[in-house]
Amino acid sequence: MSNLHNTIEYINSLSQSDPRELIDRSEQRFKNIIRDVSDKVENDSGLQIVMLAGPSASGKTTTAQKLAEEFTRRGMKTYRVSLDDFYLDRTDIPGYSEGNPDYETVFALDLPLIEKCLNSLLRGETTVMPTFDFVSGKRKDESYEITLGKSDAIVVEGLHALNPIITDKLPHERILKIYISVSSRIYDENNKIILNKRNMRFIRRMVRDYNFRGSSVENTYELWDNVRSGEDKYLFPYSGLADMRINSVHLSEPCLFKDTALSLLRDADLDGERAKDAARLIRALEKFNSISTEMVPETSLLREFLG
Repeated sequence: MSNLHNTIEYINSLSQSDPRELIDRSEQRFKNIIRDVSDKVENDSGLQIVMLAGPSASGKTTTAQKLAEEFTRRGMKTYRVSLDDFYLDRTDIPGYSEGNPDYETVFALDLPLIEKCLNSLLRGETTVMPTFDFVSGKRKDESYEITLGKSDAIVVEGLHALNPIITDKLPHERILKIYISVSSRIYDENNKIILNKRNMRFIRRMVRDYNFRGSSVENTYELWDNVRSGEDKYLFPYSGLADMRINSVHLSEPCLFKDTALSLLRDADLDGERAKDAARLIRALEKFNSISTEMVPETSLLREFLG
């Protein structure tokens, strides 16, 4: 806990005296993580596929992009692949015919096609890659081709990227498995948790849903229950299989998310346990100083949620 200074006293003190410095330190810390991962891939000539998995609102998409950009800067032509493009058609999803489709299970993906495509790429073959239309719930007719050169790399991102059902079909010496999440809590001076790891991801998700999808807090809570269940069953059991772990926390984020999150939570029409949870988040966020989101760099991982 001491190395990261993840206490409200540290965050509020620096956010008041020099908010730009708090943001800059958060950004630099994450840049260092991207550098360390890139060093690993660059220095191990056999590695060509990065398998990147993490829970909702962990920053997978931006991290995949940043890794691809850094790899490219170092001379490795890099492709990004989302496992979401390998979804089965909606009518073929397990449980669909019974009226209870399980979109979170790894078996909602076309596993033979994933194996075929990734191994074909590792053999240096020109490989046709699928794309998926989430509106129609079907694979698109449009596809694209990738040919992986000897010095090229692929970043494969998705909830199931660490699942042995997928990774065991690939040569282990050619892949780097990475788990990303918010892996730090925020504490008070008495070592009491103010915001836990899931709280911070929920706040990210809530703000993103509102900013990018016009979605309500009520809808975010509705989806969150299923998201949590899917993570518990299909992601967390395999997080220990990762070769490297990325903690995507930015200590500036409670201050940056505060104003929008408080407005959304206070206006939400919730009851029962969700109302209690929202009230607790409100009390927690009220303890932090506010920082204008205009100070956040356009390249920040937090822009995935702030817009």
